[in-house]
Amino acid sequence: MSDFTENFWSWYVAALTLIGIIGALVLLWATARKKMPERSDNTTGHVWDEDLRESNNPMPRWWMWLFVFTVIYSLLYLVAYPGLGAYPGEMGWSTRGEYDAAMSSADKELAPLYAGFTAKNGEQLAGDANAMAVGERLFMNNCAQCHGSDARGSKGFPNLADTDWLHGGSADKIKETLTMGRKGQMPPMAAAVGTPDDVKNVAQYVLSLSGGPHDSVRAQLGKSKFTACAACHGMDGKGNAAMGAPNLTDDIWLHGWGERAIVDIVNKGKTSEMPAQAGKLTEAQIHVLTAYTWGLSNKAAAAKF
Repeated sequence: MSDFTENFWSWYVAALTLIGIIGALVLLWATARKKMPERSDNTTGHVWDEDLRESNNPMPRWWMWLFVFTVIYSLLYLVAYPGLGAYPGEMGWSTRGEYDAAMSSADKELAPLYAGFTAKNGEQLAGDANAMAVGERLFMNNCAQCHGSDARGSKGFPNLADTDWLHGGSADKIKETLTMGRKGQMPPMAAAVGTPDDVKNVAQYVLSLSGGPHDSVRAQLGKSKFTACAACHGMDGKGNAAMGAPNLTDDIWLHGWGERAIVDIVNKGKTSEMPAQAGKLTEAQIHVLTAYTWGLSNKAAAAKF
């Protein structure tokens, strides 16, 4: 697929490329026609440092024809390979095709290795040292950018090494998340909660649910307003894994802790996305990565297999 979103840019790049090549030929032709005035000492007349003179010798013909050859070669290259805007080239080559071919070849070579892994379920595979070594590489290459090399995440990116899971922490749920991805959305709720003071009271009530420092008077006032949040988080605030609604009674804060952070989320909402890996990794790779991820928060259970 072309990277150009409009035909103008494709034509612009193609025209600029051809003008540059033709310009090189014109420059060669113009300089070849230019004659230096002949002097009896066969120099150009330029003198440097009082006694250094430039000889007026013509450029070797083979050098000039080599330049012409490179221009002709560049035109043939642009016919065979992409380079003129969106034109794909007669050879049909692309970096994406090259990448896909390399990945396909690698998948075939690794198929026997993964065949042994897929015979086990996720929990059993978490106890296989060879599978976990492969899973660690897969994690580092595909997950560590967001969740960190230690899998402990950061603000906005869940910690995968604890037992707190927004959508469930079973091997099946983790595989579902990896395969299909997840999109979390907390809509702005300020209008449903009430006034700015009501929002602050709800924030204090949410802080009280996890046993953190809070204003008990304001928390009590915010309890009745929390009903606007209960549809997702439940009246007890323990969340809903089916919806990906977080548990508000623990001490885990994905997007920041404190009244200010909670008020900001209630007022503005929050949207986050975990991209699907199905189009990037093979089914066998996702199976191994699932086992590795499950094992991060179930080390004792994985050790029994």
